Amino acid sequence: MATAAPDRTRPTHRYLTVAEVTESARRLVSRFPGVCRLRRIGTSRAGRPILMLSVGHGPRHVLVVARPHSDEPVGGATALVLAERVADGDRRSRATDPDAVTWDIVLCLDPDGAALSEGLEAATAAPGHTLDRYYRAAFRPVAAEQPEWAPIEGRRLPESRALFDAIDELRPVLQCSLHSVDVGGTWIQLTRGLPGLAAPFRASATAVGVPVQHGTYDALYWENPAPGIHVLPAPDSTDRLAAGSENIGLSTWCAPQRYGGVTAIVEVPLWATGRADDLSPHPDPAGALRELSGLVREGGRQVTAVFEKARGFLPPTGDSPPRRVLEWMADGLYDLVTESWEPLLRQPDEGSRTAASPRLTTAGISALEVVARRQPLRAAGLLLRLLRAADDPAADVLHHELDELFTTWCTDFEQSLRLRWVPVPDQVALQTRTVVAAAECALRR
Repeated sequence: MATAAPDRTRPTHRYLTVAEVTESARRLVSRFPGVCRLRRIGTSRAGRPILMLSVGHGPRHVLVVARPHSDEPVGGATALVLAERVADGDRRSRATDPDAVTWDIVLCLDPDGAALSEGLEAATAAPGHTLDRYYRAAFRPVAAEQPEWAPIEGRRLPESRALFDAIDELRPVLQCSLHSVDVGGTWIQLTRGLPGLAAPFRASATAVGVPVQHGTYDALYWENPAPGIHVLPAPDSTDRLAAGSENIGLSTWCAPQRYGGVTAIVEVPLWATGRADDLSPHPDPAGALRELSGLVREGGRQVTAVFEKARGFLPPTGDSPPRRVLEWMADGLYDLVTESWEPLLRQPDEGSRTAASPRLTTAGISALEVVARRQPLRAAGLLLRLLRAADDPAADVLHHELDELFTTWCTDFEQSLRLRWVPVPDQVALQTRTVVAAAECALRR
């Protein structure tokens, strides 16, 4: 009788739900008994399990965190590809040798948020990929409810506690947090330098045709030793992103440092723009920044105006995570975003420099344009979801009003930055290769 071909994990044309990632992990445990182990390391606020798949028996540990942000879905597929590579006994690299290294993979750090973003998987399964579909389905909680970031905001969520406990138990030489950016290029944030990472990272991006992002809002004032590589400044430095990261040392990112470990936050784009690696000096950075500040503030004002009209019939804040996000954004977030890049306006003219700052190149300004355009879209997508579910007669009118704005903003976004969808297998390949390269560098320390 013919034997069925072994079930292998491969990146698919779409993102995977948490349930699909979990089932694939269980199959890996069945295929590689003893090499793979699956266990529960915590429970979410809503009672969902937080699972960790461990692969290999090496004395040193690499910790991988998938789905830390619920609107960044690629990490689940990346986690499975990494797990299978190690389980297969890939000894081409010391990092993926199961006898040398144990890989501990958190399959989804925020299962509650992921449940509110499950439309993302359906959106990418349908023909065509548009910002319209993405922002209608995506959900990202307020900062105080994001497991990696919540400790900065003074909260200790059970999801955060589960990750802190895993770090204390494993003492990883490297923690890799699997993120994806909606629009732009690829980049890495490090809590400490990893010499030797820049070249394989650049090669991985080139292999799948994804630009390396030069300048990024997420690490606007971090050290930038190589293209797309950003290193957290020293604790006493003032060069940090202004929007709430003064106490970043309290985050889960920095926890491995107490054991000599380092964290790499690996960002890959859903949509790429050719401007992400355009190092030509922007012809009018000050004018562009003023225009983008107006763009995010006006977009925020328009969404907030619709939100104010709908407050009376939307679900109570305590019962509705989307409403909590809308309240948070309406309470000054748009201003906070633009204020964080105001120091750029006080920089010397480019003519007095020996080299252009990456923050003021075409690439750097385009990265800020992504932020300016996406913030109102995130809010509008959530509000459209709430209005669609509301049974008040005014909801339909407000939905129509906001939907017209939303559609226009998506079209303008796509056209302004000439966006190109990055196929899911390419996103996964880029993230996988980058994580393995980071592990190789960390293990050499």
